[in-house]
Amino acid sequence: MMQPVYHRILLKLSGEVLAGPDGKGIDFDTVNSVCAAVRDCAALGVQIGLVVGGGNFWRGRSSGEMDRTRADHMGMLATTMNSLALADALEQMGVPVRVQTAIPMPQVAEPYIRNRAVRHLEKGRVVIFGCGTGNPFFSTDTAAALRAAEINAEIIFKATNVDGVYDKDPNKFPDAVKYDTLTHTEILNKGLAVMDSTAASLCRDNGISILVFNLADPQNIVRAVKGENVGTVVKE
Repeated sequence: MMQPVYHRILLKLSGEVLAGPDGKGIDFDTVNSVCAAVRDCAALGVQIGLVVGGGNFWRGRSSGEMDRTRADHMGMLATTMNSLALADALEQMGVPVRVQTAIPMPQVAEPYIRNRAVRHLEKGRVVIFGCGTGNPFFSTDTAAALRAAEINAEIIFKATNVDGVYDKDPNKFPDAVKYDTLTHTEILNKGLAVMDSTAASLCRDNGISILVFNLADPQNIVRAVKGENVGTVVKE
C-alpha cells in the first residue's frame, strides 16, 4: 500500500458538492461518498482539517438587496449545517470528529480555538471548521487559507467540479488548456478562477500549496494524499 506523502491537510469542499444531482440541500449519498474517502485518508494516518461552504443552502453574494453583512451571516449558518452533516456521516463510519465554529454556538459545536484544533488533529480526529472566518466579506476559500495557515497544514486540497485549473472555462471552450502546475502569482496575475484573490494572496504569503482536483470521484482525495498525479498543483 502506498504511504501518504502529506502529514496534515486542509480539505476545502464547496457546499454545492454536497447537494449532489439535485443542486440544493444535502444529498446524503454524496456526503457518505465524500466521508468514506476522508475516512480512508484518516486510516492512513493523515491529519485532516475540513472547511465546507454553504452554497447549497445560501449564497450571500446573490442575496439581492439584503444587507451584505446579514447575508454573509446567514451563509455562515449554512456552513454549520453542512459541517454537522459531514460530522454525523463520519461518526457513523467510526471516524472521530469535532466541529468547531468561528461564531460561538456552544450547544451545537466547539468554539474555534487554534490550539484545541491542533490537539484534536494530533489525536487523530478530523476537525471541521464551520462559519468561515466568522467575518462578513470573506469567502470560505479565505477561511480555508486562514485555517490551513493556523494549523500548519502542508497543503490545501480544493475539491471542485473540474479536474484542475484551465486557462478558460473548459465547459464552454473545448480548446481550454489545463495547467499541471501554477504559482500563486500566476493565479493572481491571470485572474484564474481557483480561489478569490484574498485567499490566493494568503496562501502565497504563507507558502501554502494548493491542489485543485475533481471530486466527481471522491477517491481522488485518497489518490492525492498518496501523491498520485491528480489535478493542478499551485505553489510559489
